[in-house]
Amino acid sequence: MAKIQSYGSWSSSITAELLTSQPPEMTDLCLTETGAVYWVESRPHESGQHVIMQLEKGLSQPQEITPQGFDVRTRVHEYGGAPYAVVGDTLYFSHYEDHRLYRQRVGSLPEPITPEAKLRYADLTWDAERGCLLAVREDHRKSDIAALTTIVSIDPDVPDGGRVLVEGWDFFMYPRLNPDGTRLAWMCWNHPFMPWDESELWVANLDQSGAVVDSFKVSGKNLESIFQPAWSADGTLYFVSDQSGWWNLYRWREGLEEAVYAKEAEFGQPQWQFGQSTYGFSGGKIIARYTQDDRDYLAAIDPDSLGVKEIPTPYAVISHVVANHDGVVFFGTSFERAVEIVALNPHDYTLTTRCRGGGLSIAQDDISRPMAMTFPTEGNTTAHLWYYPPTNQSFLGPEREKPPLVVFNHGGPTSNSRGRFRLDVQYWTNRGFAVADVNYRGSTGYGTAYRRLLNQSWGIVDVQDCCNAARYLVGQGLADEKRLGIRGGSAGGYTALACLTFKEVFQVGASYFGVSDVSTLAQETHKFESHYMDSLIGPWPDAKDRYDARSPLKHIAEVQCPIIFFQGLDDKVVLPNQAEMMVDEMKARGVPVAYLAFPGEGHGFQRADTIQRTLTAELYFYREVFGIPHDHNDQGVEIFNWPG
Repeated sequence: MAKIQSYGSWSSSITAELLTSQPPEMTDLCLTETGAVYWVESRPHESGQHVIMQLEKGLSQPQEITPQGFDVRTRVHEYGGAPYAVVGDTLYFSHYEDHRLYRQRVGSLPEPITPEAKLRYADLTWDAERGCLLAVREDHRKSDIAALTTIVSIDPDVPDGGRVLVEGWDFFMYPRLNPDGTRLAWMCWNHPFMPWDESELWVANLDQSGAVVDSFKVSGKNLESIFQPAWSADGTLYFVSDQSGWWNLYRWREGLEEAVYAKEAEFGQPQWQFGQSTYGFSGGKIIARYTQDDRDYLAAIDPDSLGVKEIPTPYAVISHVVANHDGVVFFGTSFERAVEIVALNPHDYTLTTRCRGGGLSIAQDDISRPMAMTFPTEGNTTAHLWYYPPTNQSFLGPEREKPPLVVFNHGGPTSNSRGRFRLDVQYWTNRGFAVADVNYRGSTGYGTAYRRLLNQSWGIVDVQDCCNAARYLVGQGLADEKRLGIRGGSAGGYTALACLTFKEVFQVGASYFGVSDVSTLAQETHKFESHYMDSLIGPWPDAKDRYDARSPLKHIAEVQCPIIFFQGLDDKVVLPNQAEMMVDEMKARGVPVAYLAFPGEGHGFQRADTIQRTLTAELYFYREVFGIPHDHNDQGVEIFNWPG
């Protein structure tokens, strides 16, 4: 029988150690023509190392390909992605430590194929006609903030760093060759835009050496966003565009552009990382994933008739759809199970699980299942959230007691939260906390107009929506208005700090490498985001007054509630001074504050001990502030200015 015990004090088997032991994070999926599947897997217990895994067709157990000491990641745009390519029995990859590209033949150790220089590579594509790699290269030899980005061709046997094929834009993604190697397509954009604000699709004709002969723009009008150009086997160029108000699938054939599947749904997503893929070609069909009404769906599209067959799946979230001539694989996640690699037969649409991310040792009755909610907010508009109720088969809360609420808000801020199984959420709900994961105005997944509601309004509408989400759940009897917390990382950390500074809704908060001074961020951040706030707030320094008005650090006297800060000291996106300035001011003003800094960690924690320590410290902090009894597993943290 379940024990009656105060919300937030329940004991739980979902420990911080469990979060870093299973399941591993899997990214960058690849399907070869032989049917072998490759992906990148994180290893928090190995200093955050990322390795390439391989699962041969017909086998059930994957094997690790990259040897000990190699970390397969890239820092192009700082967020990386697409750090490797498989060519026959040879692997090419970017090593995070020195940013060089390496070649690894079967049975041999990796060997560098690019020089020791301040060069970074991503989005690797093999040019079979010429025996070379194509890649997006970021050149930091002269400057970090003004790094030069180009598309290059790399001869694996000539360690010169690559021959420049395309230049002239601030950023590039998706260099893709047509089947006979005579044309190259790519996506590009310039400051002050981000790729989801305005980007272009170009095509170039190539000569026999692979050099660009001429180039022309295929698509990309004013404030149009392009996503994932890809060539089909017959030489047709497909791509995703939001010209209709939704990221929909289009194609281009010799000057003719047409919609392939027009739908009020999102076939694209924000291009924070390289290599994202929502569709592929297999079995004579286009297999595409789209997002609609807070859930992902699969569809098979006939390229001749443009007829569509919807493919039922049990997955709430589907990502990284990749294909070969007779098969499709993707990452699938449901409300109740962690990520797994799923194979789709494009002929009969059957699904087969190829590999699971890890065996979950959590009882089904302990899993909190999210509920999608729409709630009212300012200006007679609505916003969205996922609500996770407190769930633990061994405990119930007292009849008249409402649970403490932790509001999660995603980063970006142009990103989104998905309703799926998340151990970091279950960590809280299994202890008797409710969780609200907010998709405030400006989040993706709800069309272009919703995404643009954040323009010039960062620090306003996101703050309003997080506060109104908490108020809505209190009004529904799902949360205790006197025990409301908010947390976030990066841009989400800024939103959390802004809520805690400018509103009187929350009693406690946590900032993971969050922004406290947007003026400082505008002057110090890396190239990819160096003009991002032109659209979010206004051009710097012309809009300096607006920046100051929205910076929590500039209004530190208004901060009265306790905040805990977590910061990587090697963070190049949000520098450590963003947290340290806020912490110092709160200490000086007598406001309760805690601060944990982690040497060697960057923007997004990778190491098991770091992840474990942040969670245990945050839990201790909330219980202390809310007056919830600690259990014997709680690990304390020093709280300055705390009377306890």
